[in-house]
Amino acid sequence: MAASADSTSARNAEIVRRYLRVFESKQVAELKELVAEDVLVHGAGQHKQGRHYPEASVLTPGLSNCRVQIDDLFAADDRVTVAFTLTYTHDRSGRDLTMTGIKSYRLHDGRIVEFWGETDLYGLLRQAGLVPEQIPPF
Repeated sequence: MAASADSTSARNAEIVRRYLRVFESKQVAELKELVAEDVLVHGAGQHKQGRHYPEASVLTPGLSNCRVQIDDLFAADDRVTVAFTLTYTHDRSGRDLTMTGIKSYRLHDGRIVEFWGETDLYGLLRQAGLVPEQIPPF
């Protein structure tokens, strides 16, 4: 039984790695193999459904040449949690911008069916000069 759970965890971890590599390759067609059409997406105070949400994230306008660094990965049965750093080229300035994040994925039958996560979008926008260095008081 433990060997089966270990192989499921390893298979699911590889699916998530492949999913993250799509951010580098921009081959959104590959998401059909990796992400369920009706995937549930939770983050930034929102709850959405549909593969078009991760597809849109891969194709973020104004950012290119994404490099993904997996900082930590833990897989157990149908769950995979990843801490990562994304480094993009900001098209307008040519500078590299980084964004860290943590996501937790639930998989079923070899596909991502749900995920939760947060990324440091404020930090990315700050590096691009689109928001102030200091968070203004609320």
